[in-house]
Amino acid sequence: MKAKTREIQTRGSRPRLMSARSAAAIASALLWTVGCKDKHQRATPPPPVVEVAPVTQADIPIYHEWIGVLDGLVNAQIRAQVTGYLLTQNYREGDPIKKGDLLFEIDPRPFKAGLDQAKGLLAQAEAKLGKTELDVKRYGPLVKDKAISQEEYDDAVQANLEAKAAVVSATAQVEQAQLNIEFTSITSPIDGIASIAKAQVGDLVGPATGELTTVSTVDPIKAYYNVTEQAYINFTKQFATESDRYGRLRQLEIDLILTDGTVYPLKGKIYAADRQIGPTTGALRVEALFPNPGGALRPGEFARVRIKLDLKHDSLLVPQRAVSELQGSYQVAVVDADNRIHIQPVRVGDRSGNLWMIEEGLHTGQHVVVEGIQKVREGMTVTTTNFVPDQLVQTIPAPTKK
Repeated sequence: MKAKTREIQTRGSRPRLMSARSAAAIASALLWTVGCKDKHQRATPPPPVVEVAPVTQADIPIYHEWIGVLDGLVNAQIRAQVTGYLLTQNYREGDPIKKGDLLFEIDPRPFKAGLDQAKGLLAQAEAKLGKTELDVKRYGPLVKDKAISQEEYDDAVQANLEAKAAVVSATAQVEQAQLNIEFTSITSPIDGIASIAKAQVGDLVGPATGELTTVSTVDPIKAYYNVTEQAYINFTKQFATESDRYGRLRQLEIDLILTDGTVYPLKGKIYAADRQIGPTTGALRVEALFPNPGGALRPGEFARVRIKLDLKHDSLLVPQRAVSELQGSYQVAVVDADNRIHIQPVRVGDRSGNLWMIEEGLHTGQHVVVEGIQKVREGMTVTTTNFVPDQLVQTIPAPTKK
């Protein structure tokens, strides 16, 4: 009876032992399955998300830009024409002035004394002239009557001529003395703005002491910029005759972009081009005039000069950030209908604001990657979202479609 009981217990314990082994095997199998799934999931990450934009087509104005510097249309250097002590400064530095306004005054007293002396010499010369004229009139009848010799008459005539010359010389000295007095009042020869004075009251000034100030005409104001020799050659190829070139230059409207990025509201016109290409710079210096009624622009400012040279019709456009440069060649990442990437070489043209013209390699209807281009490879599948351009970058006139 006891033996049967042990057998039953022994037999009863075997099923429990087999059940524990089975559980361990099942657990191992489950862990291996989960590990394989984790490895599979890590090996196939989700497609990267990129922002895409369509290839558009429009008529785009072609702009060229150069760095320019502003200068007065006329810059009159004010100098003293006589030597003397500076008595007064009669203008406020930096203020607008008119033609004829008094700028400086030099002590006129020495020049008034010189004028009085010159007038005295003129009176002496005129008195002598009167005497010689009387001698000639008196000696004329006497020489005919042989009352005096011909030599005496000739001497009287020559003395009269000498007296006339002395009067002319004395008159010129009076005029010069009068001019010297006028030169003591230094006036502005033009309308404009006077710079800070370089001489102070009490200084001894004269023709050799340099300029006292400068008066610049700032309405209109002039902008200088340099055009490369190649750009000038291209321009002459488009307009073969001189009349055609000048006609085209008169039609061009010029924008002035200030250093803070704002566009000056008034358009400019080309004023003149230099007669030669600079031998050291290899560039042609061009002058443009801009209206400056409020005097906001001042000589010496730097600005960018932008000119609309042409209108290119039906240009293909993509955002500049969609174009990558590699060793002098350009490429874009095109997304096909299956959201697969194709790296497409392109030939680029001019830039227009934040857009880039594509001369070859794309067509309308395609989509290119703008953001996330560094994450894509040839043949890769991606998830796309629409690219939203930064409106603050759009500072140029919007393209117009004919």
